[in-house]
Amino acid sequence: MKKRGLNDLRTIRSKTMALSKLSGGAIVVFYLVTEKVPVNKNISFWLWFGLLVAVIMTVDFLLGKMISRPLSKINDTARQMAELDFLAYCDVNTRDEFGELSQSLNTMFSNLQDALHRLEAANARLEKDVEYERILLEQRKELADSLSHEMKTPLGLIRAYAEGLEDEPEPKKRQRYIHSILRATERMDQMLVTLLDLSALESGAASLSEERFDFVELVETVAGRLLLDVPESDYIFSYELPDGQVYVSADRQRIEQVLDNLIGNAKKYVQTGGEIRLSVSCKKDCLHFAVFNQCDPLEEEEIARIWDKFYRSPKQKRKGSGLGLAITAQIFSMYHVDYGGRNVAGGIEFFFYFPTIS
Repeated sequence: MKKRGLNDLRTIRSKTMALSKLSGGAIVVFYLVTEKVPVNKNISFWLWFGLLVAVIMTVDFLLGKMISRPLSKINDTARQMAELDFLAYCDVNTRDEFGELSQSLNTMFSNLQDALHRLEAANARLEKDVEYERILLEQRKELADSLSHEMKTPLGLIRAYAEGLEDEPEPKKRQRYIHSILRATERMDQMLVTLLDLSALESGAASLSEERFDFVELVETVAGRLLLDVPESDYIFSYELPDGQVYVSADRQRIEQVLDNLIGNAKKYVQTGGEIRLSVSCKKDCLHFAVFNQCDPLEEEEIARIWDKFYRSPKQKRKGSGLGLAITAQIFSMYHVDYGGRNVAGGIEFFFYFPTIS
């Protein structure tokens, strides 16, 4: 019998199983049917086997790029959005369903971000409105308490003198009672008018006009009316004003009201035979006004309260409505200028700064 060589061995069929795990997690099972063939056929076999492996790897790469990676990015972005990360953005820019889903997620998050910003702004406005209403309620209560206290004295005087008129036959006393009643009613009327004016300024119902005028001329007019044109005055008045004109742009009537209150306050509380000094100076684009009245110094906490409504120092003998400086402070705050009062050597000085124009 003729012996067969190795190249002539009988072909023995066998099955070889190949596994490939795709990037998406799926496992593909390949059954490779091989057979022992002569050596000269092995090269062809391995070529086909390498080609098959290359195809499998190519499919795996394409599936990972087209499915797994976009899904992973979309999932990460959705997780960031769930945590309200406003920097989240999905950058899947394909022209398939994954690209559309990515755009939809970005649009949804942009709309959600805008809605949250609008909600935060609305909440801030609501909190501001609630706080404003609370302040208004407190101010109304304070106003009612202060007004009832202030009205109690003149109303008591009016009632007492009115009752005295019924039983007083003497004409001179009756005339004195009538005069006292008229003064009490005038005081009440002046207080109510001033209070309404202050309320209009605080609420914004009263606006400030603008006109150009000479501030020095206005100071001379007010000071002359309040301090110089007063017979039998028991104080020493001195002043220091610029030689030229100093122009400002403001509401002339309100600035005159400020000067009336400050200069009138100095006149009201200067001690007998004391000194009142008034000065206006300019530096760059700003003027400095100051009025000094000789009197006993105030406590620091009193100086901080003199701008409050109805506040009057218990050390002062003369009584006013306690509204003049409150109106002055409100006008200053509307112009956003610096102002104040302070103890100086021998008395108290009130001052303010105001911008000038050419």
